[in-house]
Amino acid sequence: MLAQHLITKPVFDALISERTVAGLASARARGRNGARPFKMTAAKLRLASAAMGQPETELSDLCEELGVTRQTLHRHVSSKGELRPDGVKLLCRG
Repeated sequence: MLAQHLITKPVFDALISERTVAGLASARARGRNGARPFKMTAAKLRLASAAMGQPETELSDLCEELGVTRQTLHRHVSSKGELRPDGVKLLCRG
């Protein structure tokens, strides 16, 4: 019984793997990528860039208004309001 299990396990593992890959390919063909949506959108990025250029902007208030963390905000926009590489990539994508 144990020998039979040891022989059939690799077959079933390969079958599961094959079905998973096929399912992911099918989802991609329907336009689904399975990833979580980004918190920072192009519209939020434009607003953040304009606000970060103003010296009176409170960073914590801006983050709360946009619904993002400070880390996410700084990843996309510098403290002077200039776009960082992730911000440029986001604008090009969407």
